[in-house]
Amino acid sequence: MTDTAECAAQLRALLHHHAHRYYVLDAPEIPDAEYDRLFQELQAIEASIPELRTPDSPTQRVMGQVLPGLMPVKHALPMLSIQTETDTTAAGAENFDGRVRRELALPEDAPPLEYAAELKFDGLAINLRYEHGVLVQAATRGDGETGEDVTQNIRTIGQIPLRLRGDAPPVLEVRGEVYMRRDDFDRLNERQREKGEKTYINPRNTAAGAVRQLDPAVTAQRPLSFFAYGLGDVQGWPLPPTHSALLDAIAAFGLPVCADRTVAGGAAGLTAFHAAMGARRDGLPFDIDGVVYKVNSLELQRRLGFKTREPRWAVAHKYPAQEQMTRLNGIEIQVGRTGKLTPVAKLEPVFVGGTTVSNATLHNLFELRRKGVRVGDTVIVRRAGDVIPEVVGRVPAVRPVYVPNFRMPRECPVCASPARRERGGMDYRCTGGLFCAAQRKQALLHFAGRRAMDIEGLGDKIVDQLVDAGIVRTLPELYRLGVANLAALERMADKSAANLVAALEASKRTTLSRFIYALGIRQVGEATAKDLARHFGSMDRLMDASVEQLLEVNDVGPIVAQSIQQFFAQPHHREIVEQLRAAGLNWDEGDGTADLSPKPLAGRTVVLTGTLPTLSRDEAKELLEAAGAKVAGSVSKKTSYVVAGTEAGSKLDKAVELGIPVLDEDGLRALLAG
Repeated sequence: MTDTAECAAQLRALLHHHAHRYYVLDAPEIPDAEYDRLFQELQAIEASIPELRTPDSPTQRVMGQVLPGLMPVKHALPMLSIQTETDTTAAGAENFDGRVRRELALPEDAPPLEYAAELKFDGLAINLRYEHGVLVQAATRGDGETGEDVTQNIRTIGQIPLRLRGDAPPVLEVRGEVYMRRDDFDRLNERQREKGEKTYINPRNTAAGAVRQLDPAVTAQRPLSFFAYGLGDVQGWPLPPTHSALLDAIAAFGLPVCADRTVAGGAAGLTAFHAAMGARRDGLPFDIDGVVYKVNSLELQRRLGFKTREPRWAVAHKYPAQEQMTRLNGIEIQVGRTGKLTPVAKLEPVFVGGTTVSNATLHNLFELRRKGVRVGDTVIVRRAGDVIPEVVGRVPAVRPVYVPNFRMPRECPVCASPARRERGGMDYRCTGGLFCAAQRKQALLHFAGRRAMDIEGLGDKIVDQLVDAGIVRTLPELYRLGVANLAALERMADKSAANLVAALEASKRTTLSRFIYALGIRQVGEATAKDLARHFGSMDRLMDASVEQLLEVNDVGPIVAQSIQQFFAQPHHREIVEQLRAAGLNWDEGDGTADLSPKPLAGRTVVLTGTLPTLSRDEAKELLEAAGAKVAGSVSKKTSYVVAGTEAGSKLDKAVELGIPVLDEDGLRALLAG
């Protein structure tokens, strides 16, 4: 009993420490999955020995405190958390459905219950108070009873309306999540790197820190988003009968509600939703760590009520954790396609994000120093979808022995050419160019990629053998390969060799933008390649362009222009283009008069928002780009048209505010036809 009591006390102290780091300082030291494990361990002890449950136990209340410097706000209705179901299999949904049916005393032959199923966003919970339709206050969850006043910061988020649409009630408190999209987070970190400033660990902590800034001007510089998912205090407005109808009503007031939700029947419906969203999780534009199930009927919710700190009618069903802790065993250098030297963490293998990870990027020496990571440390590893696993930080601990800081090598570890840091930059690069086998390999893989020349079957192992054996040294030599060359490679059968030769032949017919992207010019991504192809219309015009002419291209700045000009100023790069042309590559291009014969929407910028009846976002984008338009992600004064479908959000509001023409799908088709 004494040992168990001490264990419970230690767990309470540890959970209080980590909750303070997470909720108050927005600087967690351990992944969410590790916190959940410690919390469940304490729950199990208290369940088996109830007398060890103390009033200050983390299991007895929602965690968090008011941050000094922000005014406290007493919630009219408590903002409680919901129970977490960590069994990531179908059993998680079945367990919840079984508990609800037992609480309602339903017989076994009763029909399936109706549930509302939605996403569990990874952000910061917010309560928005509207009085007579006007936003008067915004507050964080805090400890569930008292939060922090962040009204001025929340007003900087464009998705949150300052006035509700329609006939709003005297008082309506809307609860939801402030979060940061992955693409916004990546762009923010890229800007931070360019300025030589610290980068952020993950979108959740960045969003939370931005909301709780004391200076709203700082918050305004952070690209925050919002989804509503429920209500708090409501006065003078009859509630709908179901949670799903309640969300529809919230959306009608002009607040963003996530479209990825459904009404599900019984455990089977919940399981199907969990599986479907799990399959789509990596492709979502924002982070989720699970889905949420709620009994749809508000009357049944009232009957089920609450237990201590959680409603009986809701549960969060999690997915495998995307962050885990492991040991850093060493640091090696990887040489990329452009010669960039990247420090790579060699890890004690750990299961994270649905797969076993043993390597993770450390980005560059400056990031490595900022995170204070050294060999032997326990580190936090993050993996989300197809994103390369990265070390996001170390778990603070006293090192038993002195460990020196990692230093970048003076020579390329592959070809021994000098490695130098660019003036004013943070990256070290090998100066060997295509003399370096690593750069040759990466250049070939990039060239063969799906978004470039799309050469199916030309993967890592084959490229390794082709380069290591000296069979392929340049891009044009790929098109001199025959079945005999390839069949001689290890584990390459005649049929596989013939398929690869056929794929190489098929790749000869491509587009100008794909070919430009495939060349691997530094600073030139897919979007820039499309802009260059549209502007110049031919490869020859692009190769002969001056920096001044390149600066005329949409979104091409001095750095990108200089990089393109320097690339084609090197004779061997021009020779590669001519050799590829001689090998039979045929990229669709104009006659050099692209600017003289513009496409119907050349020079126009279009923004897509919402869901169109028959066209997917990608299909609409392809049609617009084929007509010469640029498809942008945000609305500005430079936007020519906004194409809006159902559940269009703040982009539509911004278009109306700026007086920009708004089209539906029929209008889009008419525009393309006209």
